[in-house]
Amino acid sequence: MQDQQRVPRVPVTLSSASVYPLTVHDAFAMAKDVGYDGLEVLITGNQASQSATALMALMDKYQLPIMAIHAPTLLLTQQVWGSAWAKIERSVILAQAVGAKVVVAHPPFRWQGTYAESFVEGVRRITASTGMKIAVENMYPWRSRGRESSKMYLPHWNPVPEDYKHVTWDFSHAAIANMDSRQALEDLGDRLTHLHLCDGLDNGKDEHLVPGLGTQPVAESLNFLRDSQWEGVVAVEVSTRKAKHAGQKEEWLGRTLEFAREHLTINQDSERVTK
Repeated sequence: MQDQQRVPRVPVTLSSASVYPLTVHDAFAMAKDVGYDGLEVLITGNQASQSATALMALMDKYQLPIMAIHAPTLLLTQQVWGSAWAKIERSVILAQAVGAKVVVAHPPFRWQGTYAESFVEGVRRITASTGMKIAVENMYPWRSRGRESSKMYLPHWNPVPEDYKHVTWDFSHAAIANMDSRQALEDLGDRLTHLHLCDGLDNGKDEHLVPGLGTQPVAESLNFLRDSQWEGVVAVEVSTRKAKHAGQKEEWLGRTLEFAREHLTINQDSERVTK
């Protein structure tokens, strides 16, 4: 009876980045075993992550939807799918083919020339022509020889003040940038489309920790989204590379899923009392 009175408003998906360097097939298997609502697929050099046919076969086998595609705009995927705009455009085509509503993209590096200079307008144009939500992710300033540089990305690593219709928020990146995620989510308002659930420390390392192991206000942020009836999607992006075996990976991912649902679920009895 108690479970029937608790209503999850926000789907919690597993990012395939959480099981890297294992394959997207492994991500589907773990998501099914642990009980996730779906997946976010990071496009990598792995052929299955690039193929609509392969991804739809996995969706059918595991009966799980793909809710977001992460474009190959990371440093480690610079050789995937050619030019910078091709990465975005092909990600949109793949997302449409598998039924995903969101494409996650990193802001461009300053050295990417005209792509970087036209990025904001280009994202706006593709969104208008395709209807796809291209959610630009928050990054962080890079440090070189102990000094901080905010000039690695163009227009900036922080999407909050930029003219993006859709934004992805990542807690690990926010930790490196020493940002208050709870305040940032409020500042973003309805521009917040997608969330990468993890945690982090202000130590310059992009660790993607299990929530609660870092310093970000993750629980408070999820509670805020729950109470504001946010309608986006959460993707768990926790690094499991240091796990000693598959069972430990699933333990970390299961703990994170439990954390997410605990803080995103509304108790109907409490909701009735407040009305």
